[in-house]
Amino acid sequence: MASSNAEGHWSATSRLMWTALVIWAFFSFVIHFFVNSLNSIVVFGFPLGFWFAAQGSLIVFVVLLFWFASAQDKIDRDHGFAEED
Repeated sequence: MASSNAEGHWSATSRLMWTALVIWAFFSFVIHFFVNSLNSIVVFGFPLGFWFAAQGSLIVFVVLLFWFASAQDKIDRDHGFAEED
């Protein structure tokens, strides 16, 4: 039973890790490939490509960190590996 629980925990953790990695890679690399075409759109006086590069990606990274920590905590609790408060 413990081995099955550990395998389920690792499976869920691995899925979460790969999902977070894909989101991180998208906002780190893919969005920035399109900066020049996005610069034709202006938001609050700044080109949209600049906003994504300077502000948007950083906001997404911070949100990603909090989401990842919350999702990992839920996985840990569901599989009995949570730290006690």
